[in-house]
Amino acid sequence: MPIFTPGARWQAPYSPFKKEPLSRRMLAELEKLIKGPLFGCRMCGNCLLQETAFICPMGCPKGLRNGPCGGSTPEKCYVDESRPCIWYEIYDRSFKMGREEMLLEVLPPLDWDKVGTDTWGDVWDQARRVGLKKVFTGLVTTNVHKRAHTWEQVFQPVRQPKWWSGDARYHPPAYTEPITELERRLKAGEFVVTTEVHSPNGTATGRLTRAIEMVKPHVAAINFTDGSVATAHMSSIACSVIAKEHGAEPVFQLSARDRSRTNIQAEVVGASALGIHNVLCLTGDSPRIGPAPMGNMDYIDLESVQMIWVLRKMRDEGVYLDGRKIPNPPQLFIGAAASPYASRPEFQAIRDHKKINAGAQFFQTNLVYDPGGLDVWLEYLDKRGVLDKVYILVGITPLRSAKMAKHIHYDVPGIVLPKIIIDRMEAAGDGAEEEGVQIALETIEAVRGMKGVNGIHLMAMGWEEIVPRLISEAGIGRAEMVAAAR
Repeated sequence: MPIFTPGARWQAPYSPFKKEPLSRRMLAELEKLIKGPLFGCRMCGNCLLQETAFICPMGCPKGLRNGPCGGSTPEKCYVDESRPCIWYEIYDRSFKMGREEMLLEVLPPLDWDKVGTDTWGDVWDQARRVGLKKVFTGLVTTNVHKRAHTWEQVFQPVRQPKWWSGDARYHPPAYTEPITELERRLKAGEFVVTTEVHSPNGTATGRLTRAIEMVKPHVAAINFTDGSVATAHMSSIACSVIAKEHGAEPVFQLSARDRSRTNIQAEVVGASALGIHNVLCLTGDSPRIGPAPMGNMDYIDLESVQMIWVLRKMRDEGVYLDGRKIPNPPQLFIGAAASPYASRPEFQAIRDHKKINAGAQFFQTNLVYDPGGLDVWLEYLDKRGVLDKVYILVGITPLRSAKMAKHIHYDVPGIVLPKIIIDRMEAAGDGAEEEGVQIALETIEAVRGMKGVNGIHLMAMGWEEIVPRLISEAGIGRAEMVAAAR
């Protein structure tokens, strides 16, 4: 397997934010000259090539350093359709090289003090600390295990600085009693239903509160989106506070796209202080699919895997990313999104395994219209031994028209609608909404008995009025299930 990356996608290399000594500047220029053509290197100063099958992840327009987004496909990047998905290429090559398990290591965000500078100098300094003679003999030995150990002694401290110390191990929560009602119900083995209420575009809260009151008796918790489709509306934290005031349990969605590592940590501490403890960690939709003028696409400071890692350590170890102790750590039930249909299921299973290892306790999946495909993804998670380490809530949205079905299938990354579903919606004509309800009910019935499925997440997309009916007719509400058990 060649190391060279054919047709490496060139993006401008970073410039340093400080003046380096002449020797390091010369070394950086040499590193750029060699690694640029070979790997599409952007001189991030935090090189991860050994972990990413020698394909630079900084070729990802989102700047993701821990795997693909939910819109990954083998054909192209949905943010920049002129190029393939760099993370699909990384996963594909890793599997072919037998290096796929290396993808589980939770890799750090950029240290912007190093951005634009060389990495080779750091490698040399670490080799000197280990001992140059020891490194040389360790790398030329015929003993494969000793050679790998020597390699790790040099490169592991470089890619995993002490302030991060990422690994590939599972980190269970450090507490035992449930933090939220949502967690309590899931741990009790209930088939749980959550839903999503559309956030207002303005300051008026009448429709929001009516929707909360309408769905509250039927669900365990209510999600509020956070700048979905890179579009501004009332913040998730504000909607969550309003939900609590009306006696509903909120799920605070936190998108990394619009935030720095500083205010991610600050918002989570503030949310916990307000009694909001369910947090769904999201990388966020690219500004590419949002309205004009387009927002900043330069980088995402912390993507979802890194966010999960940071929040778990804040909760369980009581430390901020910078190492400061937190006197009263936040109480958090940490969730993440999952995309069963993005790229290949074995790729997604590793990506989601990584989220579970980092600290994700529940998944709310992208929209499911193909139960068979969902089952394949669940089987891959089961093979990886993590299906019992996370609660999975399957995303369901009732379709309202054939136009909506086609839009979701063709324009929304990471979601697939079987042709038969689109055909049914087209044939329904004026009865399209009712047909969409029946498709949703059939999907719920198909997935509720699958191994690893712990509940349903209903995303009504502004059609909150349909939520009580779906829950009642599917027999998945708490009252309905208690009655059925009798």
